[in-house]
Amino acid sequence: MKTTLHFQRYGSGPRVVLAFHGYGQGHGHWRSLVSVLGEQRVSVYAFDLFYHGQSRLSRTDAPLTKQRLGELLADFLREQQIDTFGLLAFSMGAKFALTAAERFPEKVEQLWLLAPDGLQRQFWYSLATTPPFMRNLLGRTVLRPQRLLGFIDSLRQRRLVDAGLVRFAEWQLDSREKRLRIYRSWVGFRKLTFSLKALARLLNKRPTPVTFFLGRHDQVIPHAGLQQFIATLTNARTVLLDTGHAGLIYEVAAYVHRHPEAQW
Repeated sequence: MKTTLHFQRYGSGPRVVLAFHGYGQGHGHWRSLVSVLGEQRVSVYAFDLFYHGQSRLSRTDAPLTKQRLGELLADFLREQQIDTFGLLAFSMGAKFALTAAERFPEKVEQLWLLAPDGLQRQFWYSLATTPPFMRNLLGRTVLRPQRLLGFIDSLRQRRLVDAGLVRFAEWQLDSREKRLRIYRSWVGFRKLTFSLKALARLLNKRPTPVTFFLGRHDQVIPHAGLQQFIATLTNARTVLLDTGHAGLIYEVAAYVHRHPEAQW
């Protein structure tokens, strides 16, 4: 099977944007935002992440590296004859967008990061995906999730984790298909990590404009955990919206509709 990084183009405008959705989504999740950005103003190339939609990896058992992802994006830019572009990403998709920012810093006009994953240390993610025995344990959960679901519920009963976060986790684990996708995504993207100091230096060199859209009630990517990194950027701004994690893309679309000056 050949590796394919599938995308769908929305709009026909002169401003090019590469968009990367979050876990469990697809390229179509950007339609609401594209409509308010203006299809005559932007051309949004919305990608399916691997293990989602029509994107395929030739080896599903090997983790995706930043080197390999950079090569795939370089091929795409060359084939589409794209010289400069903006980056738009939600949650897990930020790992793809930030890889592009590292690989092509001179081509990136600006970034919009919606509750970006990959910019804060997540102990449980590292624990579940780094040691081989923990990856095996996570893999067994795909077939028998009852023990993990019981453990998560016990944390909720003891008020050790937010109830909303527990509901989000239970929704992500409620079918074998979802459990398999989260296992493959967590394990498959574990090499997409970043030195925050090096990333800040790179973004500050030009400096590249970065806008963070964060949810005030987001328990998955809490805005407080990103403040330290944001403070190291010289051309960053934060838009804090009254929402949680799942509805953030739609709230950003509503925000842009209310604030037409917030455009590419």
